[in-house]
Amino acid sequence: MSDISDNLQPLISHLVELRIRLVRGALVFIVGFLIAFAFSAKLYDVLVAPLAAVLPGQKLVTIGIASPFLVQVKIAAMVAFVVTLPHTLYQIWAFVAPGLYTHEKKLILPLVVASTLLFLLGMAFAYFLVFGVVFKFIASVVPASMQWLPDSGEYLDFAMGMFLAFGVTFEVPIAVIVMVRMGFVTIAKLREIRSYVIVGSFVIAAVVTPPDVLSQCLLAIPLWLLYEAGVLVAAWLYQPTTAQPQQS
Repeated sequence: MSDISDNLQPLISHLVELRIRLVRGALVFIVGFLIAFAFSAKLYDVLVAPLAAVLPGQKLVTIGIASPFLVQVKIAAMVAFVVTLPHTLYQIWAFVAPGLYTHEKKLILPLVVASTLLFLLGMAFAYFLVFGVVFKFIASVVPASMQWLPDSGEYLDFAMGMFLAFGVTFEVPIAVIVMVRMGFVTIAKLREIRSYVIVGSFVIAAVVTPPDVLSQCLLAIPLWLLYEAGVLVAAWLYQPTTAQPQQS
């Protein structure tokens, strides 16, 4: 009976630690959400600015009684998630760090920081470059006899999807480095499958972006270039060691 209680003691302590980390992460997210919701109207104006720039004197429409409220709730949740992401990742790190070896801690912590920055960089790339290019292209092909009335909810879903797509795309170098570090693939193999990666980049872009060539290229080309960057960094970090010649 004592053996069973001894075995359950570490499990219970881990569960208690997990609960503490989850509660802390949830509380910080809730606080961030409440603050973001207080400024949700201004955040909405910032989010729709790339589309509003190609709709002079025109506003986005919304359909549904509760749609204005729900749109602002989604925006506040998205902003709170992004703003509190470093704290969330820290809680995850604090939970798993005691069980890691020293060399694993040295590897994971820089990767967590780098992956967070790259995800935010991907979102910024989509907002400041891709949105403007795509919306200008769409506005240029609207017939003169057609009135283009974008819906707020549909635009928000589009923006969140693009943020996710480009955020994940900018994680490609991290994925490449981790695969090389863990020994799943070699640098030579990554260079060998380059042509397949290029084709796959355009296939992925065709699936996750709007059905126009311009936006697909704006995702596929960075995806391919980030893959190449990951290969270069991995080759620099983990150069194969050459055997030293034995002295006679």
